[in-house]
Amino acid sequence: MKLRRIILLLAFSLTLSGGELFAQFKQEAFQQQYNDDDPSTATKDSTDTMFSFKDFFGGVFHKHEIKIGTMFAGSMVMPGTGQIYNRDYWKLPLVYGGIGGGIGAGYWCRNNGRKDLAKYCFAAAGVTYWAMLMDEIVCYKPDDYPHPGKATIYSILVPGLGQIYNGEAWKVPIYIGGLMGSAHFFFLNRTNYKRFRRIYREATATDGSYSGPIAASTALYYRNVYRRYRDYSVLSFAGFYLLQIIDANVFAYMHDFNISDDIAMSVEPALIMPETDFAYNPSASALGVRFGFRF
Repeated sequence: MKLRRIILLLAFSLTLSGGELFAQFKQEAFQQQYNDDDPSTATKDSTDTMFSFKDFFGGVFHKHEIKIGTMFAGSMVMPGTGQIYNRDYWKLPLVYGGIGGGIGAGYWCRNNGRKDLAKYCFAAAGVTYWAMLMDEIVCYKPDDYPHPGKATIYSILVPGLGQIYNGEAWKVPIYIGGLMGSAHFFFLNRTNYKRFRRIYREATATDGSYSGPIAASTALYYRNVYRRYRDYSVLSFAGFYLLQIIDANVFAYMHDFNISDDIAMSVEPALIMPETDFAYNPSASALGVRFGFRF
């Protein structure tokens, strides 16, 4: 019991208080209305619809405005609809000509024995598709800066572009370095994995013609090691890619967030009691110090 009291006497209670803002938050938390006030929509789900074909096609035909995420998702399935929504009709022949021509030329080259040229044709179609998505996001209106949707999709299409859009270009080397490092180790580990996999297959072949210096057990061990490292590299690449998307979205939302310059700290004595006690217990309580921060 004495040891317990000594520990309580040395404890400090750190309390972060937001003053009037914190009190207002507590009050509004119990007054917030989450249900739809419109009786006609009272039976609908309280969550927003992520994608609606009715909303999407209504925006494409210029009946109303649509969110940038809805436009982006729809145009991924139906190329060119973003340009229609942005009223850039003159770009449609370029979009359909680039995508359709690249795919058609690729199949023609592949069927005629020119597989190397077919790869470039398919790649050209893919670049046209990517450029179509980028163009519709750049031309999306209204262009409220910073637009969280734009920052997010920029990072999806080009890693680091969302950070540049948010005015935080200093983050780009961090994410690009992480992506490039992950890609480097992926190819390195994949090469070593294939090497030891080949050695293991040769060492365990039934013909018994293998005479290399690496034993089958050793090759098996390193094959599993480099395969695991290869998978870790993929996870690392995906982690950096997702992190830079989340970073672009969050900091675009928090662009106007500002902390008041009125920051103060207060120190005052406090009575510390165990959380399990619901009434004042002199034998279990102790005097301590409370730090309070106002911001």
